[in-house]
Amino acid sequence: MRRLSRPILGFLLLCCLIVAGEAEYLKYKDPKMPIGARIKDLMKRMTLEEKIGQMVQIERTVATPDVMKQYFIGSVLSGGGSVPGPKASAEAWVNLVNGIQKASLSTRLGIPMIYGIDAVHGHNNVYNATIFPHNVGLGVTRQLVKKIGEATALEVRATGIPYAFAPCIAVCRDPRWGRCYESYSEDHRIVQLMTEIIPGLQGELPANSKKGVPFVAPGNTKVAACAKHFVGDGGTTKGIDENNTVISMNGLLNIHMPAYYNAISKGVATVMVSYSSWNGKRMHINHDLVTGFLKNKMKFRGFVISDWQGIDRVTSPPHANYSSSVQAGVDAGIDMIMVPFNFTEFIDDLTYQVKNNIIPMSRINDAVQRILRVKFVMGLFEKPLADLSMANHLGSQEHRELAREAVRKSLVLLKNGKYTTAKPLLPLPKKAPKILVAGSHADNLGYQCGGWTITWQGLGGNDLTTGTTILNAVKNTVDPTTQVVYNENPDANFVSSNKFSYAIVVVGEPPYAEMYGDSSNLTISEPGPSTINNVCGAVKCVVVVISGRPVVIQPYLEKIDALVAAWLPGTEGQGVADNLFGDYGFTGKLARTWFKTVDQLPMNVGDPHYDPLFPFGFGITTKPAKN
Repeated sequence: MRRLSRPILGFLLLCCLIVAGEAEYLKYKDPKMPIGARIKDLMKRMTLEEKIGQMVQIERTVATPDVMKQYFIGSVLSGGGSVPGPKASAEAWVNLVNGIQKASLSTRLGIPMIYGIDAVHGHNNVYNATIFPHNVGLGVTRQLVKKIGEATALEVRATGIPYAFAPCIAVCRDPRWGRCYESYSEDHRIVQLMTEIIPGLQGELPANSKKGVPFVAPGNTKVAACAKHFVGDGGTTKGIDENNTVISMNGLLNIHMPAYYNAISKGVATVMVSYSSWNGKRMHINHDLVTGFLKNKMKFRGFVISDWQGIDRVTSPPHANYSSSVQAGVDAGIDMIMVPFNFTEFIDDLTYQVKNNIIPMSRINDAVQRILRVKFVMGLFEKPLADLSMANHLGSQEHRELAREAVRKSLVLLKNGKYTTAKPLLPLPKKAPKILVAGSHADNLGYQCGGWTITWQGLGGNDLTTGTTILNAVKNTVDPTTQVVYNENPDANFVSSNKFSYAIVVVGEPPYAEMYGDSSNLTISEPGPSTINNVCGAVKCVVVVISGRPVVIQPYLEKIDALVAAWLPGTEGQGVADNLFGDYGFTGKLARTWFKTVDQLPMNVGDPHYDPLFPFGFGITTKPAKN
């Protein structure tokens, strides 16, 4: 026995030394090491399969534990409306994300995946989240976005998600574009100002930071942000989605590029490429702009991500010559590809191209270094799993109050008094015998929130999430003795025979998002126009327009006593009543030109043919009413 013990002891000691050496050797797992050294150490351990896996982002519905482990997938996303279940709780979300993450952590090198989601006006896919006004309204405020970014980050983290595909820093130059509501303004200076949402989402960039380096404050209160869609997405001909932006290099740099300088100077972690083309060349294969300009000239050191099936959509029809599109897209400088379903085809094509020297290994290494840099910076290696400690932030009262303030400040009063000499209608008296609330959008939370709410294209009705409709906001605000009558689409006889003191008419556009939101006529949807005519022809009325952009209003303007642009205010409709009844004054100034007719489009401030119904910067201001 005694003779055996020495070799055993020696063997055990050797094992301990190996384990200790191995622990010491895994530099990439040591948070005290510089990030550059950690990236270098991890990169030299990775196989080609593991590297290519990092470049792949797949939809959660195909992200099984086996897939995560077998293909070393680097990122997972929820597409619009892709949720763990109807009205899923924060806990259900955390369990979903952690389940996928555990599979990633069980791989040879244990590289955590990064989970991303569109949180473009609050955490908009999630039931009970605070839905803030869409960007078209926030541009009007010229403020508040940093606080909104902070609140959104907390709500996204409440569900265990560390990455938000926001903000959209498009400069929408034509309201016929179906994504115009995702743009803060037609003026790049306002869009630049609104990049303050990035430090709200990610945290304040430390003063000594290198130019272009991504920054996400460690801990569980901030998320990686994504400036999108690079570049010129808001400038397409006739506002056609995913189309061609025809503009000189000078014009591109002066109108569509400036906000990217701001985003990068604030440490934005990722940049998403646009589906659109610039002078005929698809942005997803534009090496000069993605690598030459964004990465080399602007010194962006985070990662560049494609849009959903962005590689497929390089060709028309999509997916027509996929392997060629993969080569062109990766060569252009895209680091992470939002595949999101046919990932084996992408992996096989890219692997073949690298092994056959069609795509150089240096390009793969650049992509993976950038992805790892973001993961290391945000502390994902140290804290890859979420917990339920943040769940109380989802839809918190504090965030709803902030959203309500954002609604108040986003409203633009366009008319107040039937004629210039007439007495202003607003603020409305809270005490009146009987008032009418009418219109398709008065009692419709889904219409009020717009697209990208619970589902991709948005929903109608009041069962989608929790919030306050404008009708309920009015009822909450008026004197208890005031009778509120709601009739969605009353005829003229009903209005004239009821002796209403005044009417509030809420009409506008139905919800929509990209691909389905383009409009060549920009009209208020029926029965909105007939509701305006029936009501405003018979009683004093304020018309509140719920829309993602300016719409045709000139034909009805003469009948209307007061007109309010409310954009897409989100869940906190009480903010609309706050201003209508004078608890707060109107302060909003248009961040978009309001046209007279669609024939004038595109028409932006500074254009030689500028002849608007309401000019950029217009907005009647009022003081709060005295109680």
